[in-house]
Amino acid sequence: MTRTLWDSTVGKKTIMAVSGLMMLGFLVAHLAGNLKIFFGPGEFDGYAHWLRTMGEPVLHYEWGLWIARVGLIAAVVLHGVTAYQLSRRDIKARPAKYVHKKPRASYATRTMRWGGVILGLFIVWHILDLTTGTVHSGDFQPAHPYQNVINTFSNWYGNVIYIVAVLAMGLHVRHGFWSAAQTLGVGSAARDRILKTLANLLAALLTVGFISLPVGVMTGIVS
Repeated sequence: MTRTLWDSTVGKKTIMAVSGLMMLGFLVAHLAGNLKIFFGPGEFDGYAHWLRTMGEPVLHYEWGLWIARVGLIAAVVLHGVTAYQLSRRDIKARPAKYVHKKPRASYATRTMRWGGVILGLFIVWHILDLTTGTVHSGDFQPAHPYQNVINTFSNWYGNVIYIVAVLAMGLHVRHGFWSAAQTLGVGSAARDRILKTLANLLAALLTVGFISLPVGVMTGIVS
């Protein structure tokens, strides 16, 4: 049964949809936590500490965080692998280019693949910057994430990388949410307009919310 699910096109689309919704849930939760930066270092650093102690005393220190990380990594890998495999199947099924020169898909649809690549590269950079401190631009302090965020957004390239990735994420969410709903059978003629509106709203809120972080640092609201 598992093998059939993985091998079939419908199965791969279902895995891609579910893993995408898992990542969307993470983005919403991640944004809610990140916005605490506007309430000062105590609030933001306290949230970061809570992430490492969530689940205690049932779980040991950082176990809850690592469980969440492993689940997220699994979702990212499954999403990326199925997206690549479906793309290859689509290319093999249509070896000749379309006769019509006018693009039939929306801008978001045409850029989903490149957007996924941008987001994949950004995740690696983001981890190396604010989790391990490997490429961090300032004095990386694991116990002071508030200051680490300010360091990152105090440099023009940190802002450019982050904002480009957030814009790619917005396009990805806008198309991906509606596409996942269709794959999982939620969409219908009566609900499509609602789903598209919800997709646009989610994409806009996430984009504006995440971009508010570098803007807050650049304008001195967060300092």
